[in-house]
Amino acid sequence: MLFLENLVQTIGYFFLIYMLIYTTYLIITVLFGAIQLYTQDRMIRYRNELKHGYYVPISLLVPAYNEEITIVDSVSSLLNLDYKLYELVIVDDGSKDKTSETLIQAFQMKRTRRPIQMRIPCKKVLEVYEATYKNIQITLVIKENGGKGDALNAAANLSRYPYVVSIDADSLLQRDSLEKIIQPILRDESIVAVGGMIRIAQTVLMDKGKVIDYHVPWNPIVGMQVVEYDRSFLASRIFLDQFNANLIISGAFGLFKKEVLIAVGGYSTDTLGEDMELVMKINNFCINNQKKCRIAYEPRAICWSQSPSSLKDIIKQRKRWYLGLFQSLWQYRAMMNPFKAGFARMFSYLYYVLFELLSPFIEVIGLFNIVLAWQLNLLFVPFMIRLFIIYTVYNVLLSITAFFQRVYSQGIKLHFSDIIKALIMVTLETVIYRYVLSFVRATAFIGYKRKRTSWGQIQRTKQNYV
Repeated sequence: MLFLENLVQTIGYFFLIYMLIYTTYLIITVLFGAIQLYTQDRMIRYRNELKHGYYVPISLLVPAYNEEITIVDSVSSLLNLDYKLYELVIVDDGSKDKTSETLIQAFQMKRTRRPIQMRIPCKKVLEVYEATYKNIQITLVIKENGGKGDALNAAANLSRYPYVVSIDADSLLQRDSLEKIIQPILRDESIVAVGGMIRIAQTVLMDKGKVIDYHVPWNPIVGMQVVEYDRSFLASRIFLDQFNANLIISGAFGLFKKEVLIAVGGYSTDTLGEDMELVMKINNFCINNQKKCRIAYEPRAICWSQSPSSLKDIIKQRKRWYLGLFQSLWQYRAMMNPFKAGFARMFSYLYYVLFELLSPFIEVIGLFNIVLAWQLNLLFVPFMIRLFIIYTVYNVLLSITAFFQRVYSQGIKLHFSDIIKALIMVTLETVIYRYVLSFVRATAFIGYKRKRTSWGQIQRTKQNYV
């Protein structure tokens, strides 16, 4: 019994220290991100940002699988970007619905037999269709099913331009998103990849790439993701960007130098997290070849992506993300060596291990430990309640700061009801949602080998695009 009591107390102290370190890190990074964006916004107001008379050609790569409902709206939004030189390469990765037929009919596409240079291995290409809209080249590739990474590799093979942007088929870009995401490249030639800001598409009504209305939905699954995304994309990514330590670019919206993408062998087809694996592979490539390269993050380049709207879909998505994180961290564990990877990359790697990979296990064990301590009469309940309230209030303040900062930086007008809904969603996300996700991620390894490289589809809804 004495051993059990000592074990419970030791776990309790460890859990308390862990949560204190994590909360402190969140406070520092959220405040740092908010200050950075506020400073950038003021600089832009007082002087014009970098303008140029030329445009770097960009190929937009759009992998699609069973996207019949959203694909036309998504492609239409991509044809209204405020950028002078870009093309669209859409890849139908063996869809079972009418994704291709819908596109061909909507844009009057014609079949072509243009040669394909297979610089990155991918599954067999079956058909290629092309069309031109407002001087923008649209290419549709129909291929055998091989997964999202394989579809992106096929799109890269058919792309014409030196920089490629990957974007999910259910996502919408703002008119200035391409102009914003290329800015870091124009400032620093050593940058080989740039990540953009991801926001929830169900909150916005868009007209030709412009946000004309914004609302926080009452659906708690979607609403809690709104505040979760705003906090996560404001916090660590802006902070780590200062030290060239970003190890992940969201697959929903990321820019890459094509020659580097080809040099590393393209996207992996045997992992569940091809976006994180690619960025870590690029970091590893630059380290091994002693190349000076940077991975940047541009929070003003905004992509609106559909999020899961049901508990079933979000469980599937988060299990997939967590397993992809595990696969990437294990494959590139050499990042732990500061003399090879550098101290900044090692710090970032440790962050993902301690606060992303291990956190669900630590949180679940911590909760069970609290129950066990109560059973052994070792728990001082009033202190525990006060501690939980303080922790909850801190996290609510952090999340609401991130939410309102993003609203301010985009000039979005909120309705009073949206402020009330945001406060409710932030509280629910802190008190319930994150612990549910911790349990989901902690059990993600159960049966993970089955369909380990499948697309992991979620149910789509019609985009709010006019």
